[in-house]
Amino acid sequence: MSGSWLSMAIGRPKTVLFIGFLLILTSAFGAKNLYFRGDYKVFFEDNNPQLMAFNQMQDMFSKNDGVSIIVAPKSGNVFSVESLSLIKSLTEQAEQTPFSSRIDSISNFQHTWSEFDDLIVEDLVEDPSNLEADDLTNIREIALNEPNLVNRLVSSKGNVAVINISVNLPDGDQTAEVTTIAHYVEEMTAQYKAEHPDYEFHHTGMVFMNYSFSSFAEHDFKTIVPLMFLAIIIIMWILLRTIIGTITTLIIIIASIAATMGLAGWAGMYLSTATVNVPTMVMTLAVADCVHVISSMLYSMRQGKTKKDALLESLQLNWLPIIITSVTTGIGFLTLNFAAVPILADLGNLTAIGVVFACLFSLTLLPAMIMLLPLSVRPKQQVEQIGMIEKLGEWVIAHHKPILPLTAVVTLLAVGFSFKNQLDDVPTAYFHESTSFRQATDFQQENVSGMINIDFAIFTNQDSGVNDPENLLIIEQFSNWLLEQPEVDHVSTVTDVYKRLNKNMHEDDASFYTLPTNKEMAAQLMLLYEMSLPYGLDLNNQLDLNKSATRIVVMVQNLGSRELTSLETRAQDWFSANAGHLRLTAASPGLMFAHISEMNMASMLEGTVIALLLISILLIFALKSLKLGVISLLPNLLPACIGFGIWGIYSGQVNLGLSIVLSMTLGIIVDDTVHFLSKYRHARSKGEDAEGSVRYAFASVGRALWVTTLVLATGFSILMLSPFALNSEMGMLTSIIILVALAVDFFFLPPFLMVFDKKTKQE
Repeated sequence: MSGSWLSMAIGRPKTVLFIGFLLILTSAFGAKNLYFRGDYKVFFEDNNPQLMAFNQMQDMFSKNDGVSIIVAPKSGNVFSVESLSLIKSLTEQAEQTPFSSRIDSISNFQHTWSEFDDLIVEDLVEDPSNLEADDLTNIREIALNEPNLVNRLVSSKGNVAVINISVNLPDGDQTAEVTTIAHYVEEMTAQYKAEHPDYEFHHTGMVFMNYSFSSFAEHDFKTIVPLMFLAIIIIMWILLRTIIGTITTLIIIIASIAATMGLAGWAGMYLSTATVNVPTMVMTLAVADCVHVISSMLYSMRQGKTKKDALLESLQLNWLPIIITSVTTGIGFLTLNFAAVPILADLGNLTAIGVVFACLFSLTLLPAMIMLLPLSVRPKQQVEQIGMIEKLGEWVIAHHKPILPLTAVVTLLAVGFSFKNQLDDVPTAYFHESTSFRQATDFQQENVSGMINIDFAIFTNQDSGVNDPENLLIIEQFSNWLLEQPEVDHVSTVTDVYKRLNKNMHEDDASFYTLPTNKEMAAQLMLLYEMSLPYGLDLNNQLDLNKSATRIVVMVQNLGSRELTSLETRAQDWFSANAGHLRLTAASPGLMFAHISEMNMASMLEGTVIALLLISILLIFALKSLKLGVISLLPNLLPACIGFGIWGIYSGQVNLGLSIVLSMTLGIIVDDTVHFLSKYRHARSKGEDAEGSVRYAFASVGRALWVTTLVLATGFSILMLSPFALNSEMGMLTSIIILVALAVDFFFLPPFLMVFDKKTKQE
């Protein structure tokens, strides 16, 4: 069966090309349906429990996703006439932000005090231009002693102020709205920056986090893909020295990408921060198939065979290994369907489809094009380079006895260091330190508070239940407990409002800065206060309409997933022990990412075990040898062990992106092992002993393995240029494992075969 379609690709190349490119054009046309989603909710399934809890909380209270504009005067004092004037002006202009629903700053904070029997509610800063020194001192004292302001809208040192813009975004794809908001805020602050050069402006918040997701994905697509094309051209030319081989390989790459992305469009899929990497991955994997076909053909041509005979022999020798490696690579990527993150499953599915296309095209379109195009070989340069690989093979053969225990020691050390790795996801650390968003979040953390928050909702299950003094006391105690936690920077709780109002209604006597003592008084205080609030500054962000539930917003340091889930667990434990009659829920984007990281790691470990089992069974049947199938397990497992050991030394932090590397690379690194063992088995079947078979494998496929490894490592290392850390760190670790896999196949596998496969002829 293989001979018929292989002969067709060589004997009837024009027919094969016509059918192939018709298939490609039909598939690629679907790419017109693709669109991009950059919001953080693409990381979560619709039935994700943390997402459902978050959506429920957003529906009950006002939405608190938004933009934070950080204003930092170089003078270090926000309580000056110039600074307060700027903050007030910026606050007022921020009200024009598209989709905005609420603006909070120190200038429009609703300060309250008593005047005889009246409760006065007005902006803390009304007319900055007329403020005297005493007024500035008074405003500073009020702001830095107000729990709802300090470490939230103003730093404790009074050197940095924050303007929060809450937005009301539609459900579903929010990319267009997020981009509109971000552009408006950037243009607005750019004007103020031009007018006030002595001030720094930074942008944080979930809107700018979403905007960074989309803008960095666009950056990756525009820079990384072209760079990868350039790298492939250079590598193919330097190592293979064949123009026709380079051009045809590029055509196969483009065809594989176009067909893959076209099918994604026909399937109604969208692009995300993960799936924008599909072209790069398909590109690198497609090169590997082409290199094996071209390299084996050139090897045969150097032995004196014609192009047609050499090409046919190359296909006969490589078609099964290419199919096997494509299947194993596809299995590795398909295990990403075990991921708890939908866009990672999309990444796996699309890359697996791309691998299938690359396999199909490299065995049909590639030989058809080579048959129609002139191909020349430069024997001297090729012999010299092949000789280097052969010399390496001879050195390994000569020193195989000491090499084997040495590699075992290295592996054991690497495995030991791999245990230093800890699962820890910090959403703000998804972005490189050189990016403006990361710099803004770091600046906010250093001067005011972290950007990450946890929202706790307390349900009393009765109308006006929050006004009950017993419930208010529990809410206050819980809020105080939260403030005592080392991870917490600020707690926004409604009990601070009740205490301030109670003090106001007792002629601002500080001794009455306590909670109301009966339910009716609490209800009256809150009603009086809410009736005095201006539009847009109500308490719906803290209380539901029936006053049966309240939300406590906790700003925490930019922590990792372990610390966030630990804080959530401790909070639930405290509440269960001290408020059994009330119900507590917790939700926030940061908490959602923390839980999804733990879920993803557990699910990916399950997927890796299944992938390893399937790949092992496949290799046993493909190599037609139980012994070689079992032997192949070691060079397939060692690279990941050593790679994660290196990562344990380098970083030790495993994030959401790195959690998929084990499954993903398992399918890729099998390729080298399959090609080496297939050539080894071919020589054994011809009567060669283990040493001669290793020598043949080095000579026939060693150069191809070196080229494909260099291409794959280069392709994934180019991802390191991404400002999105999930992509850049995934690219770095994948490149490390791919390079280690080549070293294992060159320095561990041959000695292992020579020691444990000593029979004269492979059965």
